[in-house]
Amino acid sequence: MPARTTPRRPGAAARRFGYLVAVLVNGAVLYAADVWPGWEAVPFLTPETRQVLGLVNASILVSMAANLVCLVNDPRWLKALGDIVTTGVGIAALVRIRAVFPFAFTDTTLDWSLVASVLLVVAIVGSAIGIVVALVTFVRSVATPSA
Repeated sequence: MPARTTPRRPGAAARRFGYLVAVLVNGAVLYAADVWPGWEAVPFLTPETRQVLGLVNASILVSMAANLVCLVNDPRWLKALGDIVTTGVGIAALVRIRAVFPFAFTDTTLDWSLVASVLLVVAIVGSAIGIVVALVTFVRSVATPSA
């Protein structure tokens, strides 16, 4: 049986570039949602969006913070820990969005409410799986610090 190897990571410069891009994109999304043009400009969002905006913003800000930390230093264990935290906050936002469901779809050719509901559930389940994967990565990285 062959020995298990740790998957290769992209080089440090590529990872740092990715973290920087993630921070910039998250910043742009935060600005677009809260400042200009604002979430009110999205035609299928209802006024109930205000009830979910706090957790959505928190999710974006936590992701920005984790990527800024990893921009400076990104050992596997720290990256995995950041993934656990950001995905956990993301799940909280998704669950809140699912509970409030701040959408009003006017196109009746397809049941967009059903599509959105299914996608939210898939995102929640996928995020939960992502947390398990990040947790395994974290434990393996701490157990084998040379990796």
